Amino acid sequence: MISGKFAISLHILTLLSRHSHEYLSSDHIAESLNMNPVLVRKEIANLKRFDIVESREGKNGGTRLCKPADGITLDEIFRMTFQSVSLGFSRNKPNPRCPIGRKINNNLTSLYSDINHKVTRQLSGVSLLNFADTF
Repeated sequence: MISGKFAISLHILTLLSRHSHEYLSSDHIAESLNMNPVLVRKEIANLKRFDIVESREGKNGGTRLCKPADGITLDEIFRMTFQSVSLGFSRNKPNPRCPIGRKINNNLTSLYSDINHKVTRQLSGVSLLNFADTF
């Protein structure tokens, strides 16, 4: 299922892209997101796993982008938070004797595959810099 992780990650990265030569504290980032800095640090830890941000500790510490914003696509960011759009299936097993029940999961799989292809195509065409420039 889609959660707010993509929006949170995109918000963090957009903020970092606007301050590309600075290390921003998790408190500063959390203030922009209006959320707890602990939750921000959790998302930053995920972004660090993908080598898209770097952090340093101490008085002048914080987080900054490791890559130029024009070299990061929104699809890359999406895939750091989700592998695909997952809208889910019914928890119960459909009746195989029913003409709908027998095919519903195959048809949903096809539909979700098409949605994921469209999401990838749309997000691949937008860089973090393009997105950040809309602010």
